[in-house]
Amino acid sequence: MPDIVRIRGVSKWFGQFEALRDVSLNIAEGEVVCIIGPSGSGKSTLLRCINNLERIDGGLIEVGEEIIGYRLAGGRLHELPDRLQARQRSRIGMVFQQFNLFPHKTVVENIIEGPLVVRGMSREQALAEGQRLLERVGLAAKAASYPGQLSGGQQQRVAIARALAMNPSLVLFDEPTSALDPELVGEVLEVMREMARSNLTMVVVTHEIAFAREAADRIVFMDHGRVVECGPAEELLARPSHPRTREFLAAVRK
Repeated sequence: MPDIVRIRGVSKWFGQFEALRDVSLNIAEGEVVCIIGPSGSGKSTLLRCINNLERIDGGLIEVGEEIIGYRLAGGRLHELPDRLQARQRSRIGMVFQQFNLFPHKTVVENIIEGPLVVRGMSREQALAEGQRLLERVGLAAKAASYPGQLSGGQQQRVAIARALAMNPSLVLFDEPTSALDPELVGEVLEVMREMARSNLTMVVVTHEIAFAREAADRIVFMDHGRVVECGPAEELLARPSHPRTREFLAAVRK
């Protein structure tokens, strides 16, 4: 399959702190890539750069045929106006640690907001699509509920449905189970497993090693803002080649 994401020599600074150091990574269409590593290793920052929620300080990120945040003209990169950056962002789904649902809107209203406002979909069509997505995440009966009436796991499943409602070419997950009580993690991971089986391109920052083993095509291990090691999921987890990867996996398996 062709590469849908191409990350080339990306760096990102926050003041004097270098969050990403010369990161390069390609992700194929339909591939599921899990990114693991210790806290502060740059995993979430990389996702936010892919979705242009953070501006990179060096390198290049392409999604599909577009350079994220820029256009190439006359051999030089020119920053896109805000409206075109927003259009790019709308084509990439993102599921955050916190659910970020509108508390004053019902579940289905949260899901159809983007299709109505950004995609220009009719309300009738958006509602039908919203109900279909709620069925997909196992929440068909909750369409008229408000986020405050749902458990954390249910709210995260609504957030996943909201991301899918934009018909994205790529979905990014930033530790989607880290804010959940342990007994609610499984229901969210099961929805993500179903998505992984549907040939959707997914990049998942996670501490759930068992999920990464089962769902990922490849695993990327990051530390200190760098890609330390990348390989097929089962191979990297069973036989990591880098000492730092072995050290990390030994620690998280205790």
